[in-house]
Amino acid sequence: MAAVGPPQQQVRMAHQQVWAALEVALRVPCLYIIDAIFNSYPDSSQSRFCIVLQIFLRLLGIFVSSIVLILSQRSLFKFYMYSSAFLLAATSVLVNYYASLHIDFYGAYNTSAFGIELLPRKGPSLWMALIVLQLTFGIGYVTLLQIHSIYSQLIILDLLVPVIGLITELPLHIRETLVFTSSLILTLNTVLVLAVKLKWFYYSTRYVYLLVRHMYRIYGLQLLMEDTWKRIRFPDILRVFWLTRVTAQATVLMYILRMANETDSFFISWDDFWDLICNLIISGCDSTLTVLGMSAVISSVAHYLGLGILAFIGSTEEDDRRLGFVAPVLFFILALQTGLSGLRPEERLIRLSRNMCLLLTAVLHFIHGMTDPVLMSLSASHVSSFRRHFPVLFVSACLFILPVLLSYVLWHHYALNTWLFAVTAFCVELCLKVIVSLTVYTLFMIDGYYNVLWEKLDDYVYYVRSTGSIIEFIFGVVMFGNGAYTMMFESGSKIRAFMMCLHAYFNIYLQAKNGWKTFMNRRTAVKKINSLPEIKGSRLQEINDVCAICYHEFTTSARITPCNHYFHALCLRKWLYIQDTCPMCHQKVYIEDDIKDNSNVSNNNGFIPPNENPEEAVREAAAESDRELNEDDSTDCDDDVQRERNGVIQHTGAAAEEFNDDTD
Repeated sequence: MAAVGPPQQQVRMAHQQVWAALEVALRVPCLYIIDAIFNSYPDSSQSRFCIVLQIFLRLLGIFVSSIVLILSQRSLFKFYMYSSAFLLAATSVLVNYYASLHIDFYGAYNTSAFGIELLPRKGPSLWMALIVLQLTFGIGYVTLLQIHSIYSQLIILDLLVPVIGLITELPLHIRETLVFTSSLILTLNTVLVLAVKLKWFYYSTRYVYLLVRHMYRIYGLQLLMEDTWKRIRFPDILRVFWLTRVTAQATVLMYILRMANETDSFFISWDDFWDLICNLIISGCDSTLTVLGMSAVISSVAHYLGLGILAFIGSTEEDDRRLGFVAPVLFFILALQTGLSGLRPEERLIRLSRNMCLLLTAVLHFIHGMTDPVLMSLSASHVSSFRRHFPVLFVSACLFILPVLLSYVLWHHYALNTWLFAVTAFCVELCLKVIVSLTVYTLFMIDGYYNVLWEKLDDYVYYVRSTGSIIEFIFGVVMFGNGAYTMMFESGSKIRAFMMCLHAYFNIYLQAKNGWKTFMNRRTAVKKINSLPEIKGSRLQEINDVCAICYHEFTTSARITPCNHYFHALCLRKWLYIQDTCPMCHQKVYIEDDIKDNSNVSNNNGFIPPNENPEEAVREAAAESDRELNEDDSTDCDDDVQRERNGVIQHTGAAAEEFNDDTD
């Protein structure tokens, strides 16, 4: 089989994109119907039977629209084919009825509200137009229903019979009879087609039900909903729904403004333009579905904003591409928390602007989370290119300046309240995070510039980050108190209470727990490092090895683990922050009382100095370790070492066997 070339692949991809766009467009009317049903309310002045009937019809409309919304692509196209055919049939009947009974063929003509003639003025021209129109309706009807037998010709002829009655100028009652007969035949044919297709509809519905039940039993409700969400492209449907709705409203408002100002110009004044934008924003979040649509639009904007920032700073992390998910979720939660869609129009605009300020600060926090790892990696890897550092530093500077400007503008125009306090706290917290990141970045850059082992670097970094974390924790506690005050005295709701519980757990409890755990790990690691034997001076030259963690030589000192491996004290301490095992042999790092009597001394690769046997190496290492630990420089040390050697010689055979086992 021949391989598909690039042009064919492009054509195939374009074909798939067209079908995907058509599928999304066909699902959007379902959202319009559901939104219209939710935004309309039954008339309470009617009888109880009428109210119950209206409620039943609403529920039926929501159910049918929801089913159509989640149909597969093939079933969706078939549904619209049949619906379009029935719509053509109904339109044909109405045209025949109106043309036969309500049009004067020789003197009258119809015009629309815009002054455009709908039908020709003279009789023969009108007959020809009606014949062409009915032929179009009939061909479309039989094509969509896939009627290929002789019945298709009879159906088209049935639609033309009332027009023939007009041409022959039959009496009015005969024309009425022809219209009624034509309509009855078309209705019976439609019912017959529905009866034939009812079997297909039943088996299709049963297949979908069995498939959904099977997926629910195997994968669960969450994965089933996620699969449906992706399959029908629900975010795209929401975006198209919201954008088309706002576009239609903007067109209507523009027409009203033109009629009110009595002008034909498409340009309007600034005040009218601002009022138009405010009205569109207010109507764009007047229901739950419209809030979801606005969230989907915000998702697209945030997604491309995140991609642009990632490309600008040169990050390739896949986890940082989540801004398009975080921003709409936060916006929707804020909308539910404040009851945005249920407010009055003027209050809705104010509340929406406040929510957008909170969302902006949250997005800036997320962008800082994207830039901080890149900033740290550049400083730790000692990249000297200014072009590589400038984008990240520029974004960090913007993250510091924008919150300051936002706080200044808000404090200049608004009085202090709980909302302004929350926005200001988030801005100050963001500025603090930027300062901490830049401080750590500067420390790492200084360390890379001097290119020497800075043993206190880790402590300085920890002090800076821990100070920032403590201040962030204090801000979290203060924000919890601000939220509690808002819930009790301003706008309490179940969603706000739930969000406060999440904030207390994730931003207060877990942060305090993790901070305390990190502090105890560092304290324990420092204590263990200080308890390990340290080697300095000439003993380091005999090791002739590198640290197994950083792969650098021992220049000043080294620490010996209980399993007799050598490491830099700073490197081993960083390792012990994570786990309490030796990096080489994964034994527990601890100090026993008889560590000084341990006679199994080895380096990181089992190296034995030349011209020495294993027994002599064990004895020499034990003697040197004792001398360094006791820090005894007197002349009696030689006698002690000799006595230690004599004691070890008595156990030469056992020591040699044990040393060989260790090195193996």
